[in-house]
Amino acid sequence: MNIICLNGSPLTNGNTACLLDVFSATAAELGAEVRQIHLNALSYRGCQACMKCKGEMDRCALQDELTPVLDFVMTSDVLVLGSPIYFGEVTSQMKAFIDRTFSFLKPAFSGSRLEVGKSLVMILPQGAPDSGNFADVYPRYAGFFKWFGYEKRYEIRGLGLNDPADASQRVDLLEQVRDVAREIVNS
Repeated sequence: MNIICLNGSPLTNGNTACLLDVFSATAAELGAEVRQIHLNALSYRGCQACMKCKGEMDRCALQDELTPVLDFVMTSDVLVLGSPIYFGEVTSQMKAFIDRTFSFLKPAFSGSRLEVGKSLVMILPQGAPDSGNFADVYPRYAGFFKWFGYEKRYEIRGLGLNDPADASQRVDLLEQVRDVAREIVNS
């Protein structure tokens, strides 16, 4: 099983990284091949609306440091998107990646270029402690990724994580991350 974990946080050692590390370690211990990529370390642009991926090409026309990441996503079994919630939304780094997945859709939106049956995990830490705040983020993106053929979709929300080390102290949250990793790898 191939898993790609994308960290959309600008921080390399914050709550998002902590939760992705726990997911990755658990999955690797169970035999999965796991690759982690920190999006903020890459140089890339968002979708340019050139529509070449719907005509002359079967993939995104842009050639930058996100190109191999999109290739990894196409061949992976599991995509893990980790992003803190900033101003009610995933980070700009993650949103630019998500916009580039537009290239996964066939012309005339007639289906996905990805194999059906993949799994999606979204890890979304946020400072707000109320679960009603920003509860709309996951359903929106889960809908897009369902369109791509991600049949199994999981949400892990970390609430009230203000300090960059808060997630490492939340035993319940860490166990939830491990449980999701175990379920995916053992299914």
